[in-house]
Amino acid sequence: MNRIDRLTAILIHLQTKRVVKAQELAKRFGTSLRTIYRDIRSLEEAGVPIGAEAGIGYFLEDYHLPPVMLTREEATALLFGAKVIEKFADESIRTEFDSALYKIKSVLKRTDQEHLEDLEPRVHVEKRPSTPPFSDMLLADIQRAIGMRQVLQLDYRSAYKEETTLRLVEPVGLYHYGSGWHLIAFCRLRQDYRDFRVDRIRKLDHTGHTYSSQNLLTLPAYLEQIQQKQNLEEVIIFFDQYAVRHVQEMKYTFGYVSEEKVEGGVRMKFMTQYVKGIGHWLLMFGNQVQVESPESLKETMRALAQEVQEHYLQPY
Repeated sequence: MNRIDRLTAILIHLQTKRVVKAQELAKRFGTSLRTIYRDIRSLEEAGVPIGAEAGIGYFLEDYHLPPVMLTREEATALLFGAKVIEKFADESIRTEFDSALYKIKSVLKRTDQEHLEDLEPRVHVEKRPSTPPFSDMLLADIQRAIGMRQVLQLDYRSAYKEETTLRLVEPVGLYHYGSGWHLIAFCRLRQDYRDFRVDRIRKLDHTGHTYSSQNLLTLPAYLEQIQQKQNLEEVIIFFDQYAVRHVQEMKYTFGYVSEEKVEGGVRMKFMTQYVKGIGHWLLMFGNQVQVESPESLKETMRALAQEVQEHYLQPY
């Protein structure tokens, strides 16, 4: 990226947030802090009213850059985003995103509009089937409540007790994992943080009350705390070259952390609570994998292999 393009991009970035740190700009544009300081001075000399607060960051003082035309690559990235949102967000988010996308498409050059129209049917995202949600219009309301620090009242259906309870919660954030979206919130009934599956919320109401986020955990802090409580066990597995081709998607399901290429294949590291679950997964690869640690997984594999052998040696 040349300097003129970077200056324009920095100005656009400053418009996206109330305060922007120099470190954030340096990371995004792959430059040094000194370069960012120099770029900020250049914008100020050009008449852009940029304010600065020591130790906090930069901000714009009543200034707005007119709309900037998107490049074809940026417009294409939005199309990919729309495909993901179509499958992994609910109707409340899809409707608003579609509206925004139409507005963006309206300012594109005709050739870029035709490019997107031609590309759209050639990109598809498949979502794994999951339990149908009680409601398909919750994500936008939840996002609004998070942003405005509003207390929510949930009619929540427990998966374990098969009962519905009334909960007053202080939303912390939304988190997508497994098969769907989860609302992380402080539950006033339990006086602790809870993970609420959005598709188990039968009804959601805004109470009209707000809460202070000063003493609440942030979403990253909550997730880090949960990981520390899980007592994860390290698993090291060697996959030969043939097996490696078939594990790329599934490895994340079992706590994949890292890998290194070694002679004849790849050694992968996993962190998991469910060692036996990994054992069941590894059975499908036969002799194309080798468990290096822990010993408990080696014992599990021997027991599972013997169980399978005894099963198929029995006459039908």
